[in-house]
Amino acid sequence: MKFGFDIDDTLINLREHAFHIYNRKLNQNIGLDVFQALTTMEIHDAFGLTKEEGGKLWQSLRDDIYYSDCAPFPHAREILHELVKQGHEVYYITARAKEHTERTREWLIQNGFPVAEGHFYCGMSDSEKVHIIEDLKLDYYFDDKPNVLETLSQLPVKAYVKDRSYNQHLNLPRITSWDQLWEELKS
Repeated sequence: MKFGFDIDDTLINLREHAFHIYNRKLNQNIGLDVFQALTTMEIHDAFGLTKEEGGKLWQSLRDDIYYSDCAPFPHAREILHELVKQGHEVYYITARAKEHTERTREWLIQNGFPVAEGHFYCGMSDSEKVHIIEDLKLDYYFDDKPNVLETLSQLPVKAYVKDRSYNQHLNLPRITSWDQLWEELKS
C-alpha cells in the first residue's frame, strides 16, 4: 500500500515548537493551555500580534522553527519505519516553500524518518497537494490542515486528520496518536 504524510503538525509538533520559540523571543510566558485552545492554525493571536506582525515573526524565525529540535509526535517515526519494513511505500508531501526542499528532506533523514528516493514532495500550495496525492494513487493520506483535507473528497484515498485544536469541525477519521494508526491497520 501507499501511505502519504504531511509533515508539519502531522508527523512533527511544529506549531507547539514555534509557540515555545515565540515565548522565548518575545520574553513572554503564555501557557500551553492557551496554545491548545487556539481554533486557528496561526499562533500569533496568543501573543497579541496582528496577522502581519505574526507573519513577519514567523518568517524571521523560520530556520529556528523548521530546523532545530522540533519533536516528532510520539511513535510517528516508529510507525513509518514499520510500514516500510512491511513493504509499504511512505511518501512525504509538504507545502513548505520550495526553497526548503533539500533542508527539510535532510532534516527528516537526520531525525530518523525513513525517506526513500523519489518519495519526498515539497514546495507546492495546499491546493496542489491533491494532484500529487492523485498522481501517486495513494491508499492513505494523513494531514492536519482543513484546506487540504477538504480537497480530497473526490479521490479514492482514505484521508485521516491528525487531531488538532483547529480542525475539530472536520468529519473524517482522526488520528489522535500514531500508535492508534497501527491498531487501526491491524484490524
